[in-house]
Amino acid sequence: MPDKAVLLLSGGLDSATCGAIAKNRGFALYAMSFRYGQRHAVEVDAARRAAGFLGAIEHRIVDIDLRSFGHSALTTDAPVPKGRDPSVASGIPATYVPARNTIFLSYAVGWAEVLDCRDIFIGVNAVDYSGYPDCRPEYIDAFERMANLATRAGVEGKKLTLHAPLIGMTKAEIIRAGSALGLDYGTTHSCYDPDGEGRACGACDSCVIRRRGFLEAGVPDPTKYAEGRQ
Repeated sequence: MPDKAVLLLSGGLDSATCGAIAKNRGFALYAMSFRYGQRHAVEVDAARRAAGFLGAIEHRIVDIDLRSFGHSALTTDAPVPKGRDPSVASGIPATYVPARNTIFLSYAVGWAEVLDCRDIFIGVNAVDYSGYPDCRPEYIDAFERMANLATRAGVEGKKLTLHAPLIGMTKAEIIRAGSALGLDYGTTHSCYDPDGEGRACGACDSCVIRRRGFLEAGVPDPTKYAEGRQ
């Protein structure tokens, strides 16, 4: 039997590529996604598609409410930043959701213990990203140490490993890696502010980074953009 791995799957480009890498390494995937109070359900639909494409053994969609914290353009009516170059923007953007990765990883650790699974995959990236503090290598290392201190599995010597295979890759490198593994990026969704039909806005930080990645990778972009966007 292949080793089990819990995959945090948002429905975005990075998490789907992370899943393809885990599958290629021989892991049996158990995907976990969240309805956390985000403004748009389209990313959960994309997570379902990606989980099916990746052949996940099981796909759990967990309901939590991060709207109670607020302070994010993804969980409130605050405007999503658009029309800027995220590679030169300074500070942590309005789309940062307080403690999101810490909360998601805590759920993943709990499920991993129940599954008797020692591996968790997360598609965080510290190169082409928007400046989120919970996407840095030092954060991943610290969380792995904490998880092994805080769990029965860790105390009993069943070390948990937190895998972040995309952490040092550019978006173009990520797209090339996923394409080489046969990943269908048409199943994924990255936009922070899609229209009513689920089409990408083309102007938010996530859209800008995604579009630039496909261009630099030399891979056709399958994203469906809103009217007036290319």
